[in-house]
Amino acid sequence: MSKKVKSLIEKELTTKFKPLDGVAVISPKGIDGTKNNQLRRRLGAKGVKVTVVKNTLATRAAADTKLKGFDKLLDGPCAVVYGKASIATIARMLIEERKLNEKLELRGVFFDGEIYPGEKGVERVSKLPTREEAIATIVASVLGPGRKLVGAVKGPAGRIAGILKAIEEKAKTAEAAAAAVAATPAAEAAPPAAAPASA
Repeated sequence: MSKKVKSLIEKELTTKFKPLDGVAVISPKGIDGTKNNQLRRRLGAKGVKVTVVKNTLATRAAADTKLKGFDKLLDGPCAVVYGKASIATIARMLIEERKLNEKLELRGVFFDGEIYPGEKGVERVSKLPTREEAIATIVASVLGPGRKLVGAVKGPAGRIAGILKAIEEKAKTAEAAAAAVAATPAAEAAPPAAAPASA
């Protein structure tokens, strides 16, 4: 391969790597062409790409990106797996692919400056929350105390309103009784006369 071709490939890889903050690395060794194409098609349908790389060119291409240091996962034939999906989602996809094809070797994941080597590393990353899951957790934790506070404030306020309503109803009942007593004629209200004593 000429220097010019290597330079072009390196530039292309740098362009691909620049926006990424994480990648997974697999080994395509031992996977036949048909299964390789099926793997690429399934991952491609979910917005994930698989790029077979020459290790030295990939290392140089990543030098000025957030992927600097991922080359420790590169050993022998390698393919870099990346895409718009979060690195946790990509790791989950690779775990599923591994179930479909036991020959698929998971070299590991590089994310946020850290290396998660081998299949166990990929499994570990697959258990991390995705960006959406992390946001949902944060929102829930922020809203949780707010809901409790509203409930706590609303609870006593509701009880106070109930007590006030009961007092108001009792007052209305007492007023109605007083009005009824005031409206009765004096004759009805006077106590009955005592019977004359017999001699």
